Amino acid sequence: MSKYFSIFCFLLFFSFSLVHAQNHTVHRVKKGETIEGIAKRYYVTPFDIYTLNPEAKKELKPNTILIIPKSKVEVKKTIIKELQGFKTHKTKRKETLYSLAKNYNVSEDDIKKHNKFLYANPLRKGDKLQIPIFKITEVVEKVDPYKAYIVQPKEGKWRIAYKFGITVAELESLNPNMGEILKEGQEIKVPNIEDDAEKEIDDQYSYYKVLPKEGFYRLKIKLGLEQDQLEALNPELKETGLKAGMILKIPFNESISVEEEKDRITLVDSISDYTTKRIAIMLPFRLNRVDFDSIAGIKRSIKSDPYLDASLDFHSGVLMAVDSLQTLGISLKVDVYDTKNEVNEVSQIINNHNFEDVDAVIGPLTSKTFEKASSELRKYHVPIISPIGSDLKLYDNVFQSRASDELLKSKVLNFVKSDTLISNIVIVADSKHVIVSNNLKQEFIAAKQVFSRKDKEGVDKYYLNRQDIEDVLKPGNNMVFLETKDVGFASNVTSILASLIQKENEEEQIEQRDIVLVTTDFNKAFEGDEISNEHLSKLQFHYATTSKNYIENDAFAKKYESVYHITPNKRAVKGFDLTMDVVLRLVTSDDLFLSVNNAPLTEYVENKFSYKKKLFGGFYNDAVYLVKHQDLAIVEVKR
Repeated sequence: MSKYFSIFCFLLFFSFSLVHAQNHTVHRVKKGETIEGIAKRYYVTPFDIYTLNPEAKKELKPNTILIIPKSKVEVKKTIIKELQGFKTHKTKRKETLYSLAKNYNVSEDDIKKHNKFLYANPLRKGDKLQIPIFKITEVVEKVDPYKAYIVQPKEGKWRIAYKFGITVAELESLNPNMGEILKEGQEIKVPNIEDDAEKEIDDQYSYYKVLPKEGFYRLKIKLGLEQDQLEALNPELKETGLKAGMILKIPFNESISVEEEKDRITLVDSISDYTTKRIAIMLPFRLNRVDFDSIAGIKRSIKSDPYLDASLDFHSGVLMAVDSLQTLGISLKVDVYDTKNEVNEVSQIINNHNFEDVDAVIGPLTSKTFEKASSELRKYHVPIISPIGSDLKLYDNVFQSRASDELLKSKVLNFVKSDTLISNIVIVADSKHVIVSNNLKQEFIAAKQVFSRKDKEGVDKYYLNRQDIEDVLKPGNNMVFLETKDVGFASNVTSILASLIQKENEEEQIEQRDIVLVTTDFNKAFEGDEISNEHLSKLQFHYATTSKNYIENDAFAKKYESVYHITPNKRAVKGFDLTMDVVLRLVTSDDLFLSVNNAPLTEYVENKFSYKKKLFGGFYNDAVYLVKHQDLAIVEVKR
């Protein structure tokens, strides 16, 4: 409670500025730009742009985000600066070399070069400067069709071939002396395509190398995929057809390939912009409901109001992130607003404050206030990030930081499908999850379904007998789905399942029976006090989650405990992770939208972020964790 009270008191005075401290490209439309001009810039046709951005045919508004297809033309640009003359400038108070360079669109070195006294003396009020005026000429030249590439850790030939859209044989023909096994740091020759045209390895999929004389029919038999399914995952097939040595993306299948996760990017090592960034935090503190008459009254308000409680937790993580960012030399101006969890209050906040210069907004927490804020901020095209929402209206300025429930479900389904050792699949569900069970049955045709028992009136009693489950298990490996939100039913089923695991005993003629428990919807039923963690560990309980458990000796956790004298909960960690990610993306890219290309996957204490853009909408996070209970702990499953 002392943590909440200290944060709360700090909040009352909080308004501060910390200084010193695929084959597509995304384009942000500037005022006056036309489709024809943009098409020329990227060496594509207006038709190419309209195909991916049909709404641009009606109106092209400034700050609109366009998806630009890869150009088929290999070009490079050279900028030539020709000195045309000078403009005299008398320095005014508070002007700096940086501000002058920015105003006249020249570099600070250009100013110093023609005003040599500045090499030895600082800029002073009244100094008469000769500001160079340049004629800028852009020369477009054809480029070498190939470029040098340095092999990265754990990269083999097929990874590089896939990355640059060629076959392994083509890669080998470009590099006849590359050797059988590539070494980290080795320099090889690859097609000179744009960086954003390079394809990424996605850990949600497997990759298959096409063998000689393999056609779509053979691949259907081997992979179980129709031609149109393969073409959907590998669009280039429609143009090139199948070629021996080609690398195909396919649904995850552990028996085809076992791949490590794609490399994370550490943005701390890539900070390039130290100009002040302005962010806004919108949270439902509901200060108007707080009893300010006494300390006891304030504490009662915090304890009784779940919105205030959640806001203070999240905000404590934000404060920790701000402090960490300050130590990195990042300059921030942070504005905190109390939305009161009211739509009208959100409108007033945005209308009564200048948001045009805001680089990003984090929050609000609730769906109705978030949608209002995101729709209001669209006119400024200010990026707004949702901390917890998973079913949002994705306007083109929205970033959904919480992965969707569908993605979580897919992660679990792919895990089950990839396990070739499973001899039996069982789906256990209560009466409220019949549809879920039937959908899983469609995914796994041979699976057996078991539903919770009901009384004579047909009312679900949320329990099973031991025999109900034992009858559907087989010797060998069993995978059991448990779909419920009832903690009593979850406790009943996990207890029975744990007791049904048995080792082989030849003397008693007992066959070995292993059981792995999974769920497509991890919820509070699996975290209740009635659930035995020992049973969950014994069952290797697997589920997908948007955040993993942090390590107790993590630097963030230690610092948090030293400040607030309490262990950080998931809301505090999310406040820290999300703020760190948003700001670091801002200082390592031109803006948050373009950071999606520059930082495909980032990871912090508990959360990771890999934003993808909907074709006609905003951005969603498609990074999730697969975890399991093991030795009374929850660990990430590495595949």
